[in-house]
Amino acid sequence: MTGVLVNSIAVIIGGLVGSLVKKGIPKHIADAIMSALGLCVLYIGISGTLEGERTLVLICAMVIGTAIGTIINIDAKINCLGDLLSSKLKGVGNITQGFSAGSILFCVGAMAIVGSFNAGLKGDNEMLFTKSLLDMISSVMLSVSYGIGIVFSGISIFIYQGAFVLLAHLISPYLSAEVINEITSTGSLIIVALSLNLLGISKIKVANMLPAIFLVPFLCAVKFL
Repeated sequence: MTGVLVNSIAVIIGGLVGSLVKKGIPKHIADAIMSALGLCVLYIGISGTLEGERTLVLICAMVIGTAIGTIINIDAKINCLGDLLSSKLKGVGNITQGFSAGSILFCVGAMAIVGSFNAGLKGDNEMLFTKSLLDMISSVMLSVSYGIGIVFSGISIFIYQGAFVLLAHLISPYLSAEVINEITSTGSLIIVALSLNLLGISKIKVANMLPAIFLVPFLCAVKFL
């Protein structure tokens, strides 16, 4: 769990640094940074989406997963959690958007899954250490726009990647390279939706799409998709 812990701490540190720096940045510069960051996230999302080759798996996962997420109303539950944290930590503002954006961006992707598997199966934390550095830089930039909420996404990283590390021996036989690529593709499409929100183009309830990621392994087993 060393790599997972380092990754979580790196995001927390980056979030704290960015939040402190934010106080001295004029609003028009912060808005410009938000636009630039949105474009970077859009690039990351589009690049990752191209990893997959089974378009029907992607479509079915997104449609069914979003329907499930909307019925459960994951977005509202995350908002409630964010509002609760905001009320407990008075003076830090609304942390919901930062928590949601950071959790999605840092937890979705091949490095999160493969790195956690390497740590769980072989005790190799190299990929997670590399991811930690990249995530820390990203969290600094995100927190300039979103504030302290990014810090709390470190909790999501610890739970999500920690689960993969602990369950690596059980689930690795079911997550082939093909399945991981399709998970990356689906997750990256969700990141594209997140980037559109960052750019102010849309107000998509991105969290409601998250079940799509967990449907991918089951849909990959359906040969005609």
